[in-house]
Amino acid sequence: MPQDHHVRRSPPTALALLVAFAALAFAGSAAGETVAAPEAGVLRAALENGLRVVIVRNSLAPVVATSVNYLAGSAEAPAGFPGTAHAMEHMMFRGSPGLTADQLADIGSIVGGDFNANTREDLTQYLFTVPAEDLDIALNIEALRMRAVLATPQEWQHERGAIEQEVAQDLSEPGYKLFEKLRARMFAGTPYAHDALGTRPSFEKTTARMLKDFHDTWYAPNNAILVIAGNVDPEATLSEVKRLFGDIPAKKLPAKPRVALRPVQPISFTVDTDQPAGTLMFATRTPGPRDTDYAALEVLADVLSSKRFALYGLVPRGKATGAEFALNPLPQAGLAYAVLSFNTGDDPKALESEVRKILGAVARDSVPEELVAAAKLQERSEAQFQRNSIPELASVWADALALYGLKSPDENLARIEKVTVADVNRVARKYLDLNHAIVGIMLPRGSGQPVPARGGFGGQESIALGEAHATQLPRWAEKALRRLEVPPSTLHPLVSTLPNGLTLIVQTEDVSDTVSVYGHIRNRPEMQEATGEEGVAPLLDRLLGYGSEKLDRLAFQQQLDAIGARVRAGTDFSAQALSEHFDRAVELLADNELHPALPDAAMQVLRSQTAQGVAARNASPGFLTQRSLRAALYPVTDPSLRMSTPESVRSLTPQLVRGYYQRVFRPDMATIVVIGNTTPQAARATVEKYFGAWHSEGPKPEIDLPVALANATNTIAVPDASRVQDRVILAQTLALTRADSDYYPLELGNTVLGGSFYATRLSIDLRKNSGLVYSVGSMLQAGRSRGVYLVEYASDPQNVLKAASMVSRELLAMQSTPVGDDELTRAKACLVRQLPLSEAGVTEIAQGMLSRVDLGLPLDEPTNAARRYIALDAAAVQASFRKWVRPQDLVRVTEGPTPR
Repeated sequence: MPQDHHVRRSPPTALALLVAFAALAFAGSAAGETVAAPEAGVLRAALENGLRVVIVRNSLAPVVATSVNYLAGSAEAPAGFPGTAHAMEHMMFRGSPGLTADQLADIGSIVGGDFNANTREDLTQYLFTVPAEDLDIALNIEALRMRAVLATPQEWQHERGAIEQEVAQDLSEPGYKLFEKLRARMFAGTPYAHDALGTRPSFEKTTARMLKDFHDTWYAPNNAILVIAGNVDPEATLSEVKRLFGDIPAKKLPAKPRVALRPVQPISFTVDTDQPAGTLMFATRTPGPRDTDYAALEVLADVLSSKRFALYGLVPRGKATGAEFALNPLPQAGLAYAVLSFNTGDDPKALESEVRKILGAVARDSVPEELVAAAKLQERSEAQFQRNSIPELASVWADALALYGLKSPDENLARIEKVTVADVNRVARKYLDLNHAIVGIMLPRGSGQPVPARGGFGGQESIALGEAHATQLPRWAEKALRRLEVPPSTLHPLVSTLPNGLTLIVQTEDVSDTVSVYGHIRNRPEMQEATGEEGVAPLLDRLLGYGSEKLDRLAFQQQLDAIGARVRAGTDFSAQALSEHFDRAVELLADNELHPALPDAAMQVLRSQTAQGVAARNASPGFLTQRSLRAALYPVTDPSLRMSTPESVRSLTPQLVRGYYQRVFRPDMATIVVIGNTTPQAARATVEKYFGAWHSEGPKPEIDLPVALANATNTIAVPDASRVQDRVILAQTLALTRADSDYYPLELGNTVLGGSFYATRLSIDLRKNSGLVYSVGSMLQAGRSRGVYLVEYASDPQNVLKAASMVSRELLAMQSTPVGDDELTRAKACLVRQLPLSEAGVTEIAQGMLSRVDLGLPLDEPTNAARRYIALDAAAVQASFRKWVRPQDLVRVTEGPTPR
């Protein structure tokens, strides 16, 4: 399902934080247009109205990503209305003068459905990723939205329901509640005490006029930064930007709200979670990303997150099941926090004591010098890895210009290079202030067993079905709809097979000085775990992180740090490294993958932790929801219903784990993709050197699941006391495989129904017209031997049956009435344009190839599929829905309060 627009609320991951950089130093202002001195692959300009523009060329794929960054967010919201900026973000999708909400939804779908937005403290971002030939369409949309927004009372009335459902959705997430309570205490009395989400009571008091005033005040070219990254002609692109944005008038901007930080009052608190594991968050306050200390803080966070450091050392000691350290940068302040996970039944206070000892020692003594050097090398590598994804490149530059205070991501790398060990020790002493830390703990709580639910799919609703009428598009968008042709792929992989049966795929790319390796071993634990050995697969996966027969865990990580590489072993394995270290990275990957240490001491710790985790997982609402769904869809003998228990995990021995490894890890079931700055000949030579001796024993295992029979209808409710909103899954089995020719008309119809966000029938019905849900999506999943059709949404308990009834009616409509020509053409355009979008990142390219091999499809399947979609007609779609979809047999499983 395409991304929904959203609020950035939770703290980013450590990796995301380490690649985000800062703000702006343009030569120019609203006083006159200025084009900065040329840089390699980068064009900068400041238009006369103050709009700052950066265009970054990247030729990975015929794709471009745009990011419009308004320097206003939740901190600028009026007192008592914390979600104003978030509500404004929503209303930007409800139309502007010259662009209706229906037109915007249709256009977004036509160009591939990859559009998004997020609201932060002092920043609201609007994002598009489109085929390069459709860049002018994205720019037209953003120029119209910058000029004005409709924000009519009627549109706000509809959107209010959807945004209130988003509030309920997030309040049903314990992780969100934990972080919000933490920041409310850390930033009490400042605009940062609340995030951008907002509250239901404040939205009930918010008016359309207030939202329009917010736009009129803050949405101005002289308060915005436009970043464009991708395969474009920078000069021609800048000319188009000037044409569309150049005459938008600048505005007189009010002063930004002042953030007057108060002393932090140390406190500890808990929240309940429906997750099987607990979480400990230990946070202190830091300055913001524009502070001169921030580069040293970034290096400190890298050091504290290192798997060679004592914080992660709590995991192999059995004190925690996961550990990392991260920064959360806000414009004028920030958070530094350790996050550790622990099993149900473990003592979080004892874990907190361990964390205090470790961080206290850092603040009191010093950080290891070799870890500072390793952190800086990882930053150099990361600067190259960022170029391997067009959307990520746009995001990194946008954060650099809008959040941090630097001219480019490279400027942040330059300041990190200057950081010394003394600098890191100084900021550790200054900001790891344990006497003013805030500690939040999520404690797992069970919520009861699944129960049969009353009611089927509700009664008839008065809301009209969501079939999209033929919307007349603006002239600048019509050309995209008319351009329905198979886009050429830029991929030309070379495929070969090693003597041991391993499949090697090599794709040369030169957008960065890196090489990435992605591998997959075809496996299915439910088919390959022996009876009584359920749980051996996840236990083995955790054991693979303990190094090789030659290098123990710490020595192995030290070797990775020496070359700034990332390696992961498993049935899905990978390595990313600078080109100069490609050979060594593959050597280390093969050593870990083919000769894992699997130490007995680690096995003892992990077996106990895994057994505890399985016990908690088996009682968690999320697991019970998925298991209830499978139990309703498949017979009791189906392999997918096998499950590990604490007893089965505790019975596992080192010999059983090694036996499973020998059965599953075989080269004739494996595929490796090498992608990056290398040649096919060099890649094959390296892979064969280190993986060529890998061998298989015995015949290939049969791992395909049995064909699925038609399920009967059923309704199940899984209680979850932590949720205020129900998560709802509607599903049915399909005896359809991915290779079946009916897959294509069914997927095309699914795109009409619920597979492309705003412009779909389900979204029009359940979100736009009724406000019953925040998001709704449908999905066709088809594998080698069977498939399933699903619809998923989240709603208040009293709306579950209403929404389910509307879904059922839409499915029946797909069977009884042919899809209109307009809807069908737009769905085809969406699917066809997703072909180049799927090639916008190195990881996406490699994972796509591995997925196609796993499904037994040719590597050029996306191009073949595009041809099929274009050739289909409405009759074929209708026939496929009649043949395969059974609305009367839908299983409904809810997680949360009892539906009513």
